[in-house]
Amino acid sequence: MKNNQSSTSEFILLGLPIQPEDQDMYSALFLAIYLTTVLGNLLIILLIRLDSHLHTPMYFFLSHLAFTDISFSSVTAPKMLMNMLTHSQSISYAGCVSQVYFFLLFGCVDNFLLTSMAYDRYVAICHPLHYTTIMSQSLCVLLVIVSWVFSSTNGLVHTLLFARLSLFRDNTVHHFFCDLSALLKLSSSDTTINELVILTLAVIVITVPFICILISYGHIGATILRTPSIKGICKALSTCGSHLCVVSLYYGAIIGLYFFPSSNNTNDKDIIVAVMYTVVTPMLNPFIYSLRNRDMKGALRNVLSRRVCSQ
Repeated sequence: MKNNQSSTSEFILLGLPIQPEDQDMYSALFLAIYLTTVLGNLLIILLIRLDSHLHTPMYFFLSHLAFTDISFSSVTAPKMLMNMLTHSQSISYAGCVSQVYFFLLFGCVDNFLLTSMAYDRYVAICHPLHYTTIMSQSLCVLLVIVSWVFSSTNGLVHTLLFARLSLFRDNTVHHFFCDLSALLKLSSSDTTINELVILTLAVIVITVPFICILISYGHIGATILRTPSIKGICKALSTCGSHLCVVSLYYGAIIGLYFFPSSNNTNDKDIIVAVMYTVVTPMLNPFIYSLRNRDMKGALRNVLSRRVCSQ
């Protein structure tokens, strides 16, 4: 469709910047990554549910993060894989709108959960004597509910504002999924309100959580420096190391993509960075939390030993 101004019933996703002869190899690679993401995060959820030692606020948030990572990756990866395997690039208008909503929903929930986990680490290290009182079950549940409510509202606002745009210059999206910013560039309708709302809500759902994480770790660092000891530093690194790795990967990709965008709208760098935080990062989380976390490794050994003994 190349009409100057018309509505559209579908969009064409140009996909990843790879050569046609390499499609099969990359589709196998991304299928392996997606399956690892799903199975790895399901394993985290299962271990936390089965091991009573992991019924703590930190692992409560981690189980929700694992579920969100599966969902976040599932918004884009299956459609990308299907398009690569079938050599089809189309996605219906309804499918595209749904992808916009759920991408924003789960991406936003990730932000708030990472912030809640940072607050949990702050309380554990800076106020250890009051930890069980402050991080009560009711507060943990409230933080998760607020995360989902804020994220649902954010996604719904952006989706409804996008749905009101009826005219498009083109239906070719230079991306592997229906990225909202890429879609707005195609519209010949006035997108001023959309862009203003994106800027405003981005402060709430990205910048504010990131600042809260920085403040939490600032207080943690100050607490460690006030009582410097090798044992204290090692304990802080063991409890915060995994979370810091995930935060660095997640926010590093977001900052690179949205705060330092390419001048060329079709630049491959933006697509590669998007692959990092939508497909690769959710896969790395289970490895980070299992390889760097003695509690998770212990829970896995306990589950495996119980299974061996029961046979």
